[in-house]
Amino acid sequence: MGDDAVVIGAGMAGLAAARVLADRFDRVTVVDRDRLPPGPDSRRGVPQSAHPHALLAVGRDALEKLFPGLTDELLALGARWIDVARDAHVWQLDGYRVRVDSGVTMLAMSRPLLESCVQRRVRALPQVSVLDETAVGGLTGRAGERVTGVTLAGGRERKAELVVDASGRGSRSDRWLHDLGFPSPPESVITVRVHYTTRLVSGRPQCLPGPGMIVLAESPPEHQRYGAAFSVEGDRWLVTLGGFHGEQAPTDPEGYQRFAESLPDGTIAELLRTGEPLTDPVAYTYPTSRRRHFERLRRIPAGYVAMGDALCSFNPVYGHGMTVAALEAVTLAECLDRHRASEVAMARDFYRRSAKPIAVAWEMAATTDFAYPGTQGPKPRGLALTHWYQRQIFRATHVSPEVIRQVVRVQHLLAPGSALLRPAMVVKVLRAARRDRKVAGSSAASGSIL
Repeated sequence: MGDDAVVIGAGMAGLAAARVLADRFDRVTVVDRDRLPPGPDSRRGVPQSAHPHALLAVGRDALEKLFPGLTDELLALGARWIDVARDAHVWQLDGYRVRVDSGVTMLAMSRPLLESCVQRRVRALPQVSVLDETAVGGLTGRAGERVTGVTLAGGRERKAELVVDASGRGSRSDRWLHDLGFPSPPESVITVRVHYTTRLVSGRPQCLPGPGMIVLAESPPEHQRYGAAFSVEGDRWLVTLGGFHGEQAPTDPEGYQRFAESLPDGTIAELLRTGEPLTDPVAYTYPTSRRRHFERLRRIPAGYVAMGDALCSFNPVYGHGMTVAALEAVTLAECLDRHRASEVAMARDFYRRSAKPIAVAWEMAATTDFAYPGTQGPKPRGLALTHWYQRQIFRATHVSPEVIRQVVRVQHLLAPGSALLRPAMVVKVLRAARRDRKVAGSSAASGSIL
C-alpha cells in the first residue's frame, strides 16, 4: 500500500498489528510510552503481565499464521504442551472434572516469554521501527473526515495512512476522536471487581505428573473465591488466588497461604507449602469489562482502527484477551487486502467482522460473571435458564468424557457455543448430570470426597 502506518502500543495486540502492516506498508512505527524490556520480563505498562495468561488454541493458531515458527521457538525456550482436559486438575461445582485426552492443546508459558519472542520478531522486520519511552499526545486529521497521523510527546507529528490504536483499556481515543469531530462509540460495561494475587513458585504438584494447570472454582453465588496454578517455563508455577466483589487474597505470605487453604481442594495449598517461593505475592484488581461498539456507529473516521483492549477488554479470568487480539490482527490483514487503508469501508469492515469473535467471548464471560449477584451491567438474555443449563454442564463434566471434550472445544473458540445446545448433546449433558448427582449422593453417604 506504500506510505506509513503507526501502531499505538507495543503489547500483544500492537505487535500482531505491526506484523500485519509490515507486509502492506513501506514503513511501520510502533510507539509505546514504556521502556520495553530486552527479554522476558514484566513491565510497568502491563501490570497484569506478572499474572497468569492463557493463549487459547485458536489464538495460538492465529499467531503461528502471523509468525511462522513461533511455536517451535517458544518450545525451545521452555514452553510445554498441555492437553487442556487430560493435564488439568479442575474442581468446579463440588466435583472434579474428568481427565481425558481432548485433542485440544495449549502452550504452558508466561506472557513475558511470549511477548518477548513476538517483539523480537517484529523488531527484526526491516519495515518496522519501535519507539519506546514515547507517549502519543493525540491524533491529527481532517475534522469529520479522516485521521492522518499522531502527535508525539514534545509536539512532533508522525504522518500515517493508517493509525492502529492498540494502547489498551486506558486508550484516550474517545477524546482524540471527539477533537476531530467524530462521535464516541457506545459502550457496554460490566462491573465485576475481580481481585487476584499471584506469586511464582518452583516445585511440582503431586496431582499432576508433568506440566499442566490447576483450577479451583467455588460454586457461585454462595462462594466467590477461586484459585489457579499454571505451569510456565523453567519448571515454575504461577499461582494466583482471588475472587469476585471484594474477595481478595492477602499479599503477606501467611495470609496468602491461609487463603489457599480455604479453597475446597488442597492441591494449591500443598504446592505453596512444598514449593520454593520465587517472588512475593503481588495483587491486581480488574474493575470492569468494557466493550466499545464501533460497529454501531454511522460515522467513523477513515485511517484509524482500534483493536485489542482499546476495542474490548475482557475479564482476564477467562483468558480471552490475547486470543481475540490475534484474531483481530488476522481480520485486519484480510480487510486491508480487500480495501484501501484510507477508506472508511476498510475500518467499517474490520469492526463488523471483529465484532463476531468479540461477541462470542464477551457472552461467554458475561454469562459466568452474572452468576455473582454483585455483577452490574447489561445482562445476556435468558440468563436464568442459561445458568441452570451451565450447572448441568459442569456436573456432566465430572463423569462424561464426551461432554468435557465438547466443553473445552467451546472454551477455546474451536466450536460455537451452540454445539452444547444441539439436541443430542443436551440429552448427553442431562443424563451425565443426573449420573453425577447419584455418584455424589452415594459418595456423601459413604463419607468419600470423590
